[in-house]
Amino acid sequence: MNCKCIIVDDEPPAIKVLETYIKSLPQLEIVGVCKNAFEAINLLNKEKIDLMFLDIQMPKLMGTQLIKTLQYPPKVIFTTAYKDFAIEAFELDAIDYLLKPISFERFLKAVNKFCNIPLAELDIMVQNPGFVYFRADRKMVKVFLDDVLYIESFKDYVVIHRINENQLRIKQTLNNVESILPKNQFLRIHRSYIVSFKMITAFTKTDIEIGKIELPIGRSYADVFKKMTLDGSDLPNGVEER
Repeated sequence: MNCKCIIVDDEPPAIKVLETYIKSLPQLEIVGVCKNAFEAINLLNKEKIDLMFLDIQMPKLMGTQLIKTLQYPPKVIFTTAYKDFAIEAFELDAIDYLLKPISFERFLKAVNKFCNIPLAELDIMVQNPGFVYFRADRKMVKVFLDDVLYIESFKDYVVIHRINENQLRIKQTLNNVESILPKNQFLRIHRSYIVSFKMITAFTKTDIEIGKIELPIGRSYADVFKKMTLDGSDLPNGVEER
């Protein structure tokens, strides 16, 4: 049985991300998209909705205020760029609280709490998300994971280096970016660098090469490569140990 859901958000890029994610799951059916709380109330009065993806900061009526006006609200997954409302959201019995930009992996985990997607199916989806959206220059930019060479951290922003694409500069911490990337495709090698596992062409105990680019391995991250340097059993295809 499908979960009937609606998206309530006033940002078109955020709506696009959620629509893409939802349409990838046969368990979910989008009944409507509402750009403010009043449109949502209208739709909820006409349709039986199982799950609502709800933004918080919206004009006229906030998402948390919307929930308080409903006598029988559907289950809610909050989707927001702000951490400040998390306690209030869970006091309203929210299923989950997703911070934008939302990764496909994080989205799946939230949906699984409601729709009970089989764990084996969830694992396959998590291992093969294909892309992640990042906010840059006031828009959500789709980044295909297969195009990422490495990710570099500076003081208050991160640069994503890609194949045949311009560098993408985003206002994020490297810790946050690391948390939304699939663990089987990316490695944190330094406090300032995350690399795509399959892009590594050579390595030593102290550095990694991606083509002609050489990146240092931080001391606290060296254990990640210990088994690789001992027997080479976990090396990606074509990687040379120097």
